[in-house]
Amino acid sequence: MEIDCPDDCPHLAAAREHPAAPVKRQQEQDLAVVLPSIRHLTERQRQLYLLLYSAVVQHRPQGLARLLDEDVEQAAAAVAATLETAAKGVIYQHTASSLPAQRLAAEMTALLEQTRARGARVSDTEAAIALRAIEQGARDARKAPGGTDTSYISLMARLLQVRPGRGSGQSEPAKPESPLIVP
Repeated sequence: MEIDCPDDCPHLAAAREHPAAPVKRQQEQDLAVVLPSIRHLTERQRQLYLLLYSAVVQHRPQGLARLLDEDVEQAAAAVAATLETAAKGVIYQHTASSLPAQRLAAEMTALLEQTRARGARVSDTEAAIALRAIEQGARDARKAPGGTDTSYISLMARLLQVRPGRGSGQSEPAKPESPLIVP
């Protein structure tokens, strides 16, 4: 028998407030990896960090390509370098070496442009700092003990509470599971 419990159910709230020990350990490990890369950020830069990371979460690789932490690192580095160069008065677009990283970098740049088009004031310097934090986080997660080629993507999916997509390290909205079992 399945009990329907709304999102504000006291049992679910208690489970979120007091997670099981393995979940709590995983959250602590995740924070230990992420905090060094974002500790120095101001509140506004943290907001930019999350905004720019949303491009990673929403990114859908083409074909059979799979987004890796190295691609996230390269994309963030390329866009940050472009913004840092522009802040010095030189217009030069830095590019990432892998095709998935180039596509992700284009999405990050488009997201910044959309944000500015909506009237938000985003300085190149602040955006570059947030992107460097993403770059460092991806590098640190990959090099951490037990790190894999998608450690950072998985870690951020857990922290942002999105479910990674099939094989791409990307998020998909959670779909309700059917009670039917099909062999």
